[in-house]
Order: sequence, then C-alpha cells, then structure tokens
Amino acid sequence: MNTNKNLNRPLSSLSIGGATYDLFLEMEKGIPLQGNSIALAIGGKLPVKRVTECTGGGACNTSVGLSRLGLRAGFCGIVGSDQWGEKLLTTLMNERVNVTPATVVDGETSSFSIIMTLESGERTILYAPGVNEHLHDVTFDTEAIQSTDILYLNHLSETSCAIEDDLIEAVIRHPTVRLTWNPGGCQIAAGMDAPNKAAILQQTNVLLLNKEEALAFTRSENVNDAFMKLEKAGVRHICITDGKNGSTGSMDGKRYHCAILPDVKVVETTGAGDAFGIGVTWALATGHSLPEALIAGTLNAASVVSQIGAQAGLLTTTQMQEKLSHCPLRVTEIH
Repeated sequence: MNTNKNLNRPLSSLSIGGATYDLFLEMEKGIPLQGNSIALAIGGKLPVKRVTECTGGGACNTSVGLSRLGLRAGFCGIVGSDQWGEKLLTTLMNERVNVTPATVVDGETSSFSIIMTLESGERTILYAPGVNEHLHDVTFDTEAIQSTDILYLNHLSETSCAIEDDLIEAVIRHPTVRLTWNPGGCQIAAGMDAPNKAAILQQTNVLLLNKEEALAFTRSENVNDAFMKLEKAGVRHICITDGKNGSTGSMDGKRYHCAILPDVKVVETTGAGDAFGIGVTWALATGHSLPEALIAGTLNAASVVSQIGAQAGLLTTTQMQEKLSHCPLRVTEIH
C-alpha cells in the first residue's frame, strides 16, 4: 500500500459497528452523589442545566472522523426506520459518509442513549442497543471491503460477533486492506486467545485498547505483559490509552509514550477513545510515524472532550495539520 503523504487519490475507509442517537443531559451543580454513583431517588426530580442531541456510536463516530480528515469514508451498521435512524443517516450523509453499506430495519428502534454529564466531565450512560444487535452475516456487506484501503472494526454486540468469520475471510482475500480494531464487550470477555480473536489479531494493523481493556483482553496483570502478548500475536501497531496518564504505542518491538495535552478543559468525555483511534489510523495511513500518530490521536481526543458529544470536536484535515505543526507534545521512547 502507498503510504506517501502526497497521495494522488483520497484513501477510502469502511467503519463497521454501531450508530447511536445520543441525548446529553448536563446536570446542574450539586447533584447528589453516593461515592462514585449518581443518587436517583425513586419519585424524585433532578434539575438539568442543558439538553443536547447528538449522533454517536463507534462506527458512526469513526466514519465521520475519517471523512473530516479527508478519507472517502463509509458506514457499515444498522439503523431503525424511526426518527433517530433518519437523523443518524442524515448526519452521516451531511458529513460526506457513504451509507450504501448501511442497513435500515423496518419497524424497530434505532440505538439510543441518555448520557448524564457532570461538571467534571464524567458521565453515566443509559443505553438501549436497539437494532445494533441486527448486524450479523446477512447484513454485513463483505463486498464493500474489496474497494477499501482501511477497515475500521469498532465494538460489536454479542450477536454481531457472528460477522467475524466473514470479516477474517474478506481481509485475507484482500491483503492490501489495513485493519484497525477496537475490541469491546464480548470480544474483550472472550480474550485474545479465542479462535476468531486470534485470527483477527494476525490481520490487525492498528489495535486500540484502553488499559483496563488491554489487561482483560490479554489476561495480563500489567501493561508490559499485555504488550508482549499482543506483539507476539502479530499486531503491527498497538496503542493502549490510560486516561490522564496518556498513551503508549508499540511497533517492531519499540514502544513510545505520549502525554496528554496540558490545560485542556474537559467538558464531556464521550467519544474520546474513538477520536484517538481516528487520529492514529489517519496518521499511520498517510505516512506518519507511530510517535506522530500518537500525537495526532491525542490532539483529536483533546478536541472532542472539550465539547459536548462524540463528534462536534472531531478535527478536519486542515485543523489537524495546523495543530500538528504547532503541537508542544513530545513522544519519548521507552527502553
């Protein structure tokens, strides 16, 4: 694959996974807490400062983010034939995302979330998966993979893991496709040694996990062991994020650490992981080094957490290049 930064044509991508219509509730100061929990009294009322409607979900976020960064992005997921599904598709099309690989299920409800956000930026999510569970062999468009450069596999519901066999076969048939994988849910629980998971890892160009996911997925007690196991499994680039502690990336046995940007006002953290993965995937696909990719992911995530919703802060190509040229972040190699 051509990784020259001055490509003659836009790279193409296909994001596989969920789309969700999000309703953000910014809670007033002084909301009652019990330890790490919001206290919701039965029959009580809690004041809401502001309500914001947004589109979200892993594949929706990554397709929008990659489109803004200049890729010919596509969305392979499920929406219902309701007002939320219509808004999801409208948003994707307005962001110049190809929705031909998407499936609309008649008479069922699109995935929907109510997200309660606190002043600190932390949040609690009430989530109805809706039609996302209908992503399976019948609705998975394997033909779309033939004409794509980057395949971005997002979190899948338990029923949607049925597409893994077809996905592995399609990627093997088209070895020029770069696979970015962000495992979640049942995939994390199954572990990296489960047959399909091990097969996907062998085809993965970029693996994205947070620290807790990495330890659970690899059955490791520390991040170093997790890196070693994933490197041995054949993953080309591994990126593990750790919140305020920044991110660590691995390639060819070398590891690099990138801190977070200082003085970023965190408004709301939904979509930070997707934004990081979008930045890393774009940077590596367009010829940047892994250290540069970690910075690009960090810049994109910082922009997203400074606004409400998973997509409002996603950077455009111009914004990303401008920020990269003036970024104070430095990546250190870990010996």
